Amino acid sequence: MKEIYEVYIKDYFAAAHVLKGYDGDCANMHGHNWIVEAYIQCTKLDSLGIGIDFLEVKIAVKDVLSKLDHTTLNENPAFASINPTSETLSKFLFTELSSRLNTEHIKVSKVMVLESPGCGSSYQEV
Repeated sequence: MKEIYEVYIKDYFAAAHVLKGYDGDCANMHGHNWIVEAYIQCTKLDSLGIGIDFLEVKIAVKDVLSKLDHTTLNENPAFASINPTSETLSKFLFTELSSRLNTEHIKVSKVMVLESPGCGSSYQEV
């Protein structure tokens, strides 16, 4: 049986967005204090018993979120042709973090985005 360890980091950022074509209040500019959880799977531990250093994950997450913090998400080129919903934001973050962290033994497994406590989505690839 293959061993898989999973670590996660939780971080936050504030940003506004508009849901174009939405029939309701979210069609207007509004903001959220977004909560982001990134889950990383490791199949090998180093000599210290660490799959990936939390610091490395925190740095990657902070780097990605710093480009979104206090912005209007609709103005980000990643959302030029799609609405910046919780779903599309979780996929965007998954892709960005995967490009920074994935190796032979380390893989971003899931990114969860909450736009308010108890309300959000996650993205993973299977």
